[in-house]
Amino acid sequence: MIRAMTFGSITSEILIANKWRDYALLDSGNLQKLERFGPYRFIRPEPQALWKPRFDVSQWRADGVFIPSQKSRHREIDDCEGGGWKLSNDLPADWEITYQSLRFRARPTPFRHLGFFPEQACHWEWCAKKIRATNSTRTPDYRPRILNLFAYSGVASLHAAAAGAAVTHVDASKKAISHAFKNRNAAGLEEAPIRFITDDAMRFVEREVRRGRRYEGIIIDPPKYGRGPKGEIWRIEQDLVPLLAACRELLSETPLFVLLTVYAIRASSQAAHYALRDAMVSGEVTSGELAVAEVQENPRVIAQANYARWQPAI
Repeated sequence: MIRAMTFGSITSEILIANKWRDYALLDSGNLQKLERFGPYRFIRPEPQALWKPRFDVSQWRADGVFIPSQKSRHREIDDCEGGGWKLSNDLPADWEITYQSLRFRARPTPFRHLGFFPEQACHWEWCAKKIRATNSTRTPDYRPRILNLFAYSGVASLHAAAAGAAVTHVDASKKAISHAFKNRNAAGLEEAPIRFITDDAMRFVEREVRRGRRYEGIIIDPPKYGRGPKGEIWRIEQDLVPLLAACRELLSETPLFVLLTVYAIRASSQAAHYALRDAMVSGEVTSGELAVAEVQENPRVIAQANYARWQPAI
């Protein structure tokens, strides 16, 4: 589902991930959201839910509740990830989730999410459509090369590989790469052409530029703050623009897209839009917000991230 708003020369789209069967935003309010991940229900903080819940309090039953720390309760909204889970004894360590035909594993993490981001399903489908479209015009053995930076648990990588891409999956966290391996196995994509690399994103991109490697598509999903495997420091306010410029040098002569998703910073989608447009110089940039909507009549929509998408001019 797409909702569009125009600001000056930019049309900002709200992309709502509404094709899920194994995920649902059941209700929201009182700074929380009640969600279903597969057969299990969870309550997580949601600073945007300033309204009242529609469900009765007795319906807010959950297999897991994320409880913010006292310190995080009084921080800026962007930083309120501190805290921990209170989980049912019957909840398994992880369980299978399916999106369309893709299978992967969900699990509670210390960062209050479940190992993937449901709102990004809109991106998975958009990338897959681009990949399939170019594959239909090439030889049967052609696979566009996709680079996934800050790739985390790998669902975007798997979706791209399943659509026919050769994927390079880069993340600084060994734990994230381990989770990505489990997701690859759950999806039955053990033989898919995916390179899993534990590395700092900027250092990896700089080396790929020197090596003369090129990619048809680049997916970038950076954190606000992070550390590389050798202690490299990432700060999105300082490091995003240089990374986008370096990524431009990695694009092949027949590029498909550059996709940027931004969480946890105080900026509108126009910030991502202009940053990506400046980096790419030419082509078409679209932008907006990724969101989820309640599975109720007259659903309330909660935006979860800003995004910008670049593609070559038609």
